[in-house]
Amino acid sequence: MVGTTDDVILATDGLRKDFGGFTAVSDVNLSVRRGSIHALIGPNGAGKTTCFNLLTKFLSPSQGRIIYNGRDITALKPADIARLGLVRSFQISAVFPHLSVMENVRIALQRKRGGSFDFWTSQRTLEALNGEALRLVEAVGLADFARIEAVELSYGRKRALEIATTLALDPEMLLLDEPMAGMGHEDVDRVADLIRTVSANRTILMVEHNLSVVAALSDRITVLARGKILAEGDYATVSKDPRVVEAYIGGVGHG
Repeated sequence: MVGTTDDVILATDGLRKDFGGFTAVSDVNLSVRRGSIHALIGPNGAGKTTCFNLLTKFLSPSQGRIIYNGRDITALKPADIARLGLVRSFQISAVFPHLSVMENVRIALQRKRGGSFDFWTSQRTLEALNGEALRLVEAVGLADFARIEAVELSYGRKRALEIATTLALDPEMLLLDEPMAGMGHEDVDRVADLIRTVSANRTILMVEHNLSVVAALSDRITVLARGKILAEGDYATVSKDPRVVEAYIGGVGHG
């Protein structure tokens, strides 16, 4: 059975996903401590993305349970768990390319207010959100770009904007899906610093291929291989585990 102690915010019990005759995730018992940065890594085909999709309810498990803040959320829809404070970023770009940075964040704040985009809301109501929107824009380092259309931003700054729109939903736990994918070194460093900053008062679970980022940011790492948990611990522990080394070197890469 899943433990529901105060220091565990998200846990799974016997999580499994079958696709026809193929088992992508098998008997995964995951435990994420409140206030931590927890990374999910593994070679290509390890089941990371499937596991992430199960946790965020973009897929339904074949077996097992998902517990968030002591509540069984296995049967809930993605929008329902987002309202509980468990919010995923980067599965689809949350950015409207031809709206400004501020407008993008303000729309996300409107979503938090009532579930719709409120396109017909009065100008006065919208302007009341500007203060909070600007605070979020500043928090992700985009104050100088507040009036710039999102399409004009570099890739890394678009990711920062996506984090701002996610933070607008006021998540207690943030799930980041490959936050560094496709980035150059400068953007990786900037977004890594941002993730470290926003983790100060929330829990983060991320799937990430960049192992130097994982090493720098993560308190705890879960290594998946062939749909099962292969090893867990801090980076120093898992990186020296012979099974992990074999999984990466003997596998098909770091994907």
